[in-house]
Amino acid sequence: MELVGAIITLLGAFVLLIASIGLIRMPDVYNRLQVGTKASTLGTILSLIGLVFIMPGWSGKLILLIFFIMMTNPVSSHVLARAAYFIKIPFTSRTVVDKLKVSERALTIKTED
Repeated sequence: MELVGAIITLLGAFVLLIASIGLIRMPDVYNRLQVGTKASTLGTILSLIGLVFIMPGWSGKLILLIFFIMMTNPVSSHVLARAAYFIKIPFTSRTVVDKLKVSERALTIKTED
């Protein structure tokens, strides 16, 4: 079981390594947030699952940590992205659609009626 845990933990570390390379390659803050959140969530969860196999006595605590990470990482990323949007950090020139701007415009039109 320890070998399986070590392999899963190594896979988690590999995902985190690929994510760090992706953070450097992404063109703007919004894409970096997306890469960082998805990869850090997956990499950390894989590492913790590997630890469950290595240390079965800690499984309850590790599963609780996995649940906590799955709940907080996407929420914190969303808050950071909205904050970046509202202080007007620019998109990359390759961004085609700004759905938040479209939804705000529709909300403004509804409240003016």
